[in-house]
Amino acid sequence: MKPIIEIEYCPKCGWLLRSAYIAQELLTTFTEELGGITLIPSAVSGRFEMRLDKKVIFDRKSYGGFADIKWLKMTVRDLVAKDKPLGHTERHN
Repeated sequence: MKPIIEIEYCPKCGWLLRSAYIAQELLTTFTEELGGITLIPSAVSGRFEMRLDKKVIFDRKSYGGFADIKWLKMTVRDLVAKDKPLGHTERHN
């Protein structure tokens, strides 16, 4: 069974589009590795949390803000497909 990511977001903060964008990027990158992504509107104000099989892998408050998509992709890759190259995402400026 492939892992599933949940993204719990605060709808009052307007983070649905951010959640959808992250989901799209992850599903495009990890087409074969992920079983899906679920977007969950949170009842907790200000929450933005990502979980992989119920384990928190990103929390906006703990992180001190939003992580960029590069960091999120690398984090997910390290958990679901360690040997998968991410191409230009991994290049340093």
